[in-house]
Amino acid sequence: MSLPKIQYPTHTITIPNTKKNIKFRPFLVKEQKLFFMASESTDSKEMMSTIKQVLKNCVLSNIDIDSLPIFDLEYLFINLRARSVNEIVELKYKCNNMIKNENEEEHKCNVVSDYKINLLDIKPSVNEKHTNKISLNDNLGICLKYPTFELIQKYEGKESADVMMDIITDCIDYVYDKENVYYTKDSTREEIKEFIDNFQQKDLEKIQTFFQTLPEIKEEINFKCGKCGYTELITVKGIENFFG
Repeated sequence: MSLPKIQYPTHTITIPNTKKNIKFRPFLVKEQKLFFMASESTDSKEMMSTIKQVLKNCVLSNIDIDSLPIFDLEYLFINLRARSVNEIVELKYKCNNMIKNENEEEHKCNVVSDYKINLLDIKPSVNEKHTNKISLNDNLGICLKYPTFELIQKYEGKESADVMMDIITDCIDYVYDKENVYYTKDSTREEIKEFIDNFQQKDLEKIQTFFQTLPEIKEEINFKCGKCGYTELITVKGIENFFG
């Protein structure tokens, strides 16, 4: 006689960018094993690959995990983690304020404070200056796609004058004017680059603002040291920093 199947709960969240409802299950022992193996490596790419594999295993809706913008993927994962382990995470922060001892010698306070964050309360930050539609002139504009982890990893560690142009080339979704929409998937990469070469400096600055104001998954903590009274606003962001 075969063993009975274990039933597990399902949860639904709304993805910030597309506003689609996504159904998922908690991660199980087999996913925990993947995290354990990845934790033994110092390769950030391997850890991100593991996170995406766990999401692919646990998401029950028909979505392409690889195409999700960074903030959507992070939002989905912290909700998965909250429903799978615990929605409350405990973080520690060491006070770096310089204080003087009785001999007037300066040293760091170093008192460690504990903070609790509810992962389910965290939402993507929204900057009022952010837009993915860039007007080039009265008749022409572009719409940008949000970068994915694949795109960031593709150019990680590369430092050249062409990298920014390559990123812009990858992120332009379509060009529009008053009559038509021109999707870049129908153009060659050389054609897109030639189009970008004709931008004005003010156009590049608008695109730079797009990247600088991307939605982020972050939480702000009003830190106050119980020993020296030092206060500081601490911003916690990035998947790896939400797990204490």
